[in-house]
Amino acid sequence: MSRSSEICTQLVTSPAKSRRRRAILKAGGTLFLSVFTALPARAAQIMAVRVWPAEDYTRVTLENDTNLKTSHFIVKDPERLVVDIEGLELNPTLKQLVAKIQPNDPYIKQVRVGQNRPNVVRLVFDLKEEVNPQVFTLAPVGEYKHRLIFDLYPVNPVDPIAALINKGEWSRDKPSDSLPPLAEAKPDVKPLPPMPGVPPVTSVTPPAVPPAQAQTEARTQKPEPKEDAPRPATLTRMITIALDPGHGGEDPGAIGRSGSREKDVVLEIAKRLKAKIEGQPNMRVMLTRDGDFFVPLHTRVQKARKVQADLFVSIHADAWVEATARGSSVFVLSEKGASSTAARWLANKENSADLIGGVNIKSHDRQLASVLLDLSTTAQINDSLKLGKAVLTEIGGINRLHKPAVEQAGFAVLKAPDIPSILIETAFISNPEEEAKLTDDSYQDQMANAVLRGIQKYFARNPPLAKNRMT
Repeated sequence: MSRSSEICTQLVTSPAKSRRRRAILKAGGTLFLSVFTALPARAAQIMAVRVWPAEDYTRVTLENDTNLKTSHFIVKDPERLVVDIEGLELNPTLKQLVAKIQPNDPYIKQVRVGQNRPNVVRLVFDLKEEVNPQVFTLAPVGEYKHRLIFDLYPVNPVDPIAALINKGEWSRDKPSDSLPPLAEAKPDVKPLPPMPGVPPVTSVTPPAVPPAQAQTEARTQKPEPKEDAPRPATLTRMITIALDPGHGGEDPGAIGRSGSREKDVVLEIAKRLKAKIEGQPNMRVMLTRDGDFFVPLHTRVQKARKVQADLFVSIHADAWVEATARGSSVFVLSEKGASSTAARWLANKENSADLIGGVNIKSHDRQLASVLLDLSTTAQINDSLKLGKAVLTEIGGINRLHKPAVEQAGFAVLKAPDIPSILIETAFISNPEEEAKLTDDSYQDQMANAVLRGIQKYFARNPPLAKNRMT
C-alpha cells in the first residue's frame, strides 16, 4: 500500500485523530498570529546629536531615521523646557546629549534624558533664562536624515544697536556726553595707506546745533560751487558695515577635497576683515554670525537692517563639480534674471542654505522675501554694482578672477531694499590649489585687505547719506 493511501485510510478509520489534528493546527495558527500582532513597532533610532550655542539662540539637533512626534511645555521656577518624544527608546547616542551641553552655553544649564514611559523618552532642559522654544522637524536633505530641532530663543533678545555699544564698536570720533568711552584701536591693526588717486575717507564731527536752527540752515543754505579738483569725502557720522559669513551650524557649505569647510574659512576671513575695518576711523562692524551656528537667510538681512547698515557684504567660497574651476567673483542682486547660467546655478545653491541649515517654516515670514524683492529699487542695485566693481578690482590684485565683471543673480541674502549689498566668492574651495589658499593665514589677510580697499574706494566716491548720529 502506498504512503498516501495509508494516510487516507487512517483519516477515514480514525475521525477522532483527524479532529485532534485540526484543533492543534488551528490553535497553532492563532498563537502564531497573536505573537506577531503583539510585537511593538520598531523604535526610531537616534543617529547623532548636535548642539549649536550662540548669543542669538541655542539649537539642539537630534538626527534620526524617521519622523518623530513630540510634545513640549515650559515649567517655571526654575525655568525648564520639557520635551516628550514618542516612538523612541533611550540609546547611548541620545545619552551623549548630556555631555554636549557646555558651561558657556548662554541659555541651557544642563539637560536630563530618561525613559519617561515605554516608547516615550523625556528631555528636560534646565534653562539659564526665560526662552521662547521652537520645536520642529526637518525632512531629509543632502547628507542629513530626519532631524528634530529645538531652537531656544531668549524672550528678551539683545538689541543689536546696544550690542554694538557694549562691544565698544559704536564710535571712534571725539567723545561726547551721549556716547560711551571709546575703545582703543587694536595695536596690530593699522589704517591702510591711501590709494593713489583716491581721496581718503575722513571723519569730521561738527559742533552741536539745535534742531530748529539746523532745519533753518538746511532750508537757507546754498549749494557749494563745484570744484574741478576732487575733495576728500567728509562724513559726519559712523559708517556701519554688515559682514555676513555664509552658512554655519547645520549648514557646512561647500567642502573641499582636503576636508576644509566653507563655513569655517569664510568666518575666519570675516573676522579678519572686521578687525581691519574697526582699525579705520568712523567705521564699525556688525557680524551676522560670529561663531559656528546657523542664521536663516532672511534673518541675515533683518540683522543688517536693524543696525541701519550702510553696506552688506556676504562672504562665501565657491564650488563646482570640476576641480579645475578657479578664481574669485563678486555678485549683486538682479531683478531681471541671472547674468549667466552659472550665476543662476550658484544663486539657487546659496538660496538652498535654509533647507540644509534648517528653518522653522511655521515661524518663517513667508512674505518677507517677496516684499523685499518688490521694494528692491534700481538705485539700490546700481549702488551695489558700484561697490561690487570697486571690491572686484581690488580682489583681482591678489587672485585670479573667475569672471572679469560683477555678475548678477537672485540671491535671497542680497534683497535688502535700502542697503547696497554684494556677495563675494573668495575662491573655489573645490579646487585643491585654491582650497589651500583659503586656509592660509596670509591669503585670508590679503583678501580682507582687498575687500577693505574696495570699500574705502566706494565710500570715497559715494559718500553715504546723512543719518541720525545715534542710528
